Amino acid sequence: MRIEISIPRQDLALLDDAGGELCRFRVSTAKNGAGEKNGSFCTPRGEHIVRAKIGSGAAPNTIFVRRRPTGEIWSPELAAKNPGRDWILTRILWLSGCNPGFNRMGDVDTMRRYIYIHGSPDTATMGESGSIGCIRMHNRDIIDLFDLVPPYTPVQISS
Repeated sequence: MRIEISIPRQDLALLDDAGGELCRFRVSTAKNGAGEKNGSFCTPRGEHIVRAKIGSGAAPNTIFVRRRPTGEIWSPELAAKNPGRDWILTRILWLSGCNPGFNRMGDVDTMRRYIYIHGSPDTATMGESGSIGCIRMHNRDIIDLFDLVPPYTPVQISS
């Protein structure tokens, strides 16, 4: 099983071991485009793995800060009180790069950049770039994906 993310198409496909498509989701990658540098707010390319799965069993719209549930549940009212907040909701798949010098170690390390595949408010637009580096998904989609993939699932992000 592997995940393929296309930055130009703004989608994520889950493939079986033979390359057959199991499911496909619309996503939102970085509004700054593709890039690996720390501080760039870009989505890193290349080979990755799912290093950690966070949020198993959490209620939809559970808010995470620093990979910990805050005890809050996202709502339109809470969003109105916190304009511009980067919402990380429901589930987190924390990515780690596999290509030393490109997306692993030094100032290009995907994991140290805290790049995730994570849930977002249902009001978030998918199918166009808009994140600050992560791969955003609607909550129902990240729950489905989270339940299907084990830790260390390969992830290819292409531009």
